[in-house]
Amino acid sequence: MGTRFVFLGPPGAGKGTQAALASQLIDVPAIATGGIFREAIAQESAMGKQISQFVNAGLLVPDKLTNAIIAERLESKDCKKGFILDGYPRSLTQAKTLDAYLQKGHRPLDRVLYFKVDAAVVIERMGKRRICSQCGQTYNLVSQPPKKEGVCDKCGGALIMRSDDQPESIRKRLEVYEETTHPLLEYYEKKSVLSVLNASLSVDDVAKQVAAMVEGR
Repeated sequence: MGTRFVFLGPPGAGKGTQAALASQLIDVPAIATGGIFREAIAQESAMGKQISQFVNAGLLVPDKLTNAIIAERLESKDCKKGFILDGYPRSLTQAKTLDAYLQKGHRPLDRVLYFKVDAAVVIERMGKRRICSQCGQTYNLVSQPPKKEGVCDKCGGALIMRSDDQPESIRKRLEVYEETTHPLLEYYEKKSVLSVLNASLSVDDVAKQVAAMVEGR
């Protein structure tokens, strides 16, 4: 039996951290669209070149292209036992495309975990986030600090605070996220696969909730 999960939640909900922990726990890959996009761009594949055009222009990668690259990634050997999709699908269109793709292989989603978090908590967390200006590696000054202050462990690039990690930007991003995700949550609720977690708690406490769900289903 496969183990197929989707982790949804606004920026700063900690779903990426929890996806990485759950991935180790149940031995399936954690797949984030950002990571796949960066990989495809670096490899200069046909899809990578298309993606880079949108990313470089500061535009969202269209659903059709996002769906195609996710489907390609899910064909990999390491996804045979299952997977954790981190932050995908982001829209109802993407969710329906994913379902159709998975139904073809008779391997529907087991569970969708929604990381619900208070705006105040996100603002506090984002204030501690730093990103490498060169390679995009993300750090948290408290939970995942770099070995040397202000310097990326991977490439030695300078760590910066993104402009959209400022409080006002965060509030707007959360509002937009809630609006766009609401139909998605309703869709999964109707399919009886949605679980809502309290992601305002500590990393350890959220990890306990996640472990109970991914191991127990």
